[in-house]
Amino acid sequence: MPERTILLNPGPVTLSARVRSALARGDWCHREPEFAALVQDINQRLAAVYADLAGRFDAVLMTGSGTAAVEAMLATFAARDSRTLVVANGVYGERMTAILAAHGRPHEVLGGDWTAAVDLGALERRLAGDPGIRQVAVVHHETTTGRLTDLDAIGALCRRYDAGLLLDAVSSFGAERIDAAAWNLKALAGTANKCLHGVAGLSFVLAERSVWAEPGPAVGSLYFDLRSYHRAQQAEGYSPFTQAVQVAFALDEALREHAEAGGWQQRRRLYRERAGRIHQELTKLGVPALLPEADYSCVLRSYRVPAWTDYARLHAELKARGFVIYAGQGRLSPAIFRIAVMGDIGAGDLERLEVALGAVLGPGAATTAS
Repeated sequence: MPERTILLNPGPVTLSARVRSALARGDWCHREPEFAALVQDINQRLAAVYADLAGRFDAVLMTGSGTAAVEAMLATFAARDSRTLVVANGVYGERMTAILAAHGRPHEVLGGDWTAAVDLGALERRLAGDPGIRQVAVVHHETTTGRLTDLDAIGALCRRYDAGLLLDAVSSFGAERIDAAAWNLKALAGTANKCLHGVAGLSFVLAERSVWAEPGPAVGSLYFDLRSYHRAQQAEGYSPFTQAVQVAFALDEALREHAEAGGWQQRRRLYRERAGRIHQELTKLGVPALLPEADYSCVLRSYRVPAWTDYARLHAELKARGFVIYAGQGRLSPAIFRIAVMGDIGAGDLERLEVALGAVLGPGAATTAS
């Protein structure tokens, strides 16, 4: 039996002992003042993860997955009297399009091949030629492939054409750079259980204070009306609906670990080291990456399934050795597998992973599989 199972999927992550222990901190009522104070403290520390956000953005905490936060952000801030342009080159960009359609918000889509970078020329032509587009919705790290979107270029266009950026930062917040001022960022959605190394069940949205102050469109949803959360959490720390109390304990501890370890900069460095080491091993084994190395985020990379095996077998054999990888999505599902490097992963775990990859994908494995 493996020493422990390491999650290499893009969330939830393998928990540290500190975060896991925090789940047993106690039984608190979500309507008591001590929990309200904890929510306000967490919100302040979420906004302080990036110096560029602190003092300019307010956070709200909600119970739900990362997709819940993205839907709440779009439902609350995507306008009804102008259009939102969705930049979509993967599953999660397409999901934002589906959310806007479900909420009846005027929108357009700038699509692209899932393995290609965003067409910046096409984006500029759309923004320059249509003043009715007032917002751009983008996925920062598209985990469909592992691509890190060029937000410096997209953000510059948003600023040039005065279009507010609504950012899905679910798989990047806490590990990739965010430059709110340069990107004309108005709001972002994130989650506890990815780069922050918390537990699944809580997510959050940060928005510029001027955006919170605007009256905004009719949300069309009771649960996803973020302004009701903002009013309540800013005033006293309470929330309109029951929060996941024990998950908040874990997020509290995870944020402390994150800050003590050096913040997002050091987490990005650590992830890059892990990803580079795994990439080197897979390259040695003849397993090609889907994208050029420079296009990947620090969080996750995608690789082509070798011709002599299939994903189901690869997943099962690695899981038996204590590692959970992740399948491709949509039309890429038969062709690729994905490896994320978030969570409590030590040097010994990486050594075990290298041995496991060699056993499953090395020269002898192909002969055994045939």
